[in-house]
Amino acid sequence: MDAARLKELAFAQIDKDRDAILSFGWDIYRHPETGYRETRTADCVAKVLESCGLKPERNVAYTGVRARSSRAGGPRLTVMGELDSVICRDHPDCDKATGAMHACGHNIQLSVMYAVACALEKTGVAAQLDGAVDYVAVPAEEYIELDYRKQLKDAGKIAYYSGKAEMTRQGYFDDTDMCVMIHNWPMTGGAKIAARNTGTGFIGKKVRYLGRQAHAGAAPWDGINALNMAMIAINSMNTQRETFRDTDCVRVHQILTRAGDLLNSVPAEVDAEITVRAMNIPALLDANEKVNRSIHGAAIALGGHAVVEDSPGQMPLHSNGEMARLFIDNARAFYGDSEIVDCFPATASFDMGDLSMFMPVLHSLSSGVSGGLHSAGYRVTDEENAFITPAKIVAATVIDLLCDGAEKAKRVIADFKSELTRAEYLELLKKLEKTIEY
Repeated sequence: MDAARLKELAFAQIDKDRDAILSFGWDIYRHPETGYRETRTADCVAKVLESCGLKPERNVAYTGVRARSSRAGGPRLTVMGELDSVICRDHPDCDKATGAMHACGHNIQLSVMYAVACALEKTGVAAQLDGAVDYVAVPAEEYIELDYRKQLKDAGKIAYYSGKAEMTRQGYFDDTDMCVMIHNWPMTGGAKIAARNTGTGFIGKKVRYLGRQAHAGAAPWDGINALNMAMIAINSMNTQRETFRDTDCVRVHQILTRAGDLLNSVPAEVDAEITVRAMNIPALLDANEKVNRSIHGAAIALGGHAVVEDSPGQMPLHSNGEMARLFIDNARAFYGDSEIVDCFPATASFDMGDLSMFMPVLHSLSSGVSGGLHSAGYRVTDEENAFITPAKIVAATVIDLLCDGAEKAKRVIADFKSELTRAEYLELLKKLEKTIEY
């Protein structure tokens, strides 16, 4: 069967299953769970994959789900979605107890993955392809709730805070040749879809500023003010901004998770979480060193101490150009050229960047939403552009890659120049993970 006929079958199945696809997506939306807590979400994903005739494996990298093709031979391609939500307590649809909210659209990603499984598996299209298609729902893409994740790490349940890094460590991508997924985005300027986007990498930091408690009114001179230490560090980081190259897109942002205990005591302990981002690894390492120097200088200035725990966050994202061109060719069946963007520049971070270090990946962007991501204004405004059309384009792109002897997939794999091998990537993660005391 030729590619055009396979695509017709795939599209017809997505249309047939439209109600089930949307119902699944909205059910996940109404029950958000944050990273490494996505037990209900994972159960729902496993059930819909089972309905497509697949046999999903659960508890992958703690809470993930993977359904593998039994096909042997040919390239192996993974269609991916992400399980977790963010926390957005101001959003009217958030979980009132936890603040969890799908304000980044991962429920849409999962729906697209499910729709592609319907399109390929229920129709027998997958059996007509000359390669294997796996479906993976990844945990913990959002880099949040670090104290909780540290508990899991200390208990030996995970090693890395990001789901794709943890899956790579556990070997779940060892025989995967390429990955495809699509993320929704509030597109502007008439654009409806982007074949790929950029993304920064980042290092996550937990910082503890340690001073000495004293009575704030009677004897502040006996204390060492950890909050002042944190403020000096923050101001020092801000003075570094002019040293960051514009093209590197460096970002440094932070929150204080503990800023003292008693108003009438000099704060003896202040805790912070910091993210350092950049568009490439050398700039990321350089910016992180400048942030650490700022923390060190603040400790010296106040005569206190600081403990910095660095953790690998996510790597810079580089989507594959040839896969993007196939995506654009398929997008033209649904959108005009003015509605299609080749590459959408973004300075957010995506842990698909980790996989892009050592295999070809396609991280595309769909529309159908408005308001800022991770914000109270986030809304789904167009189900067709958010859920249904992206699924058809992804399914068609998978078909193009793996039909006709999988020649297009084989060419992508042969032409791919990795930035790191898997082993080098895992070694880099180990190097980035360190504790420094000042």
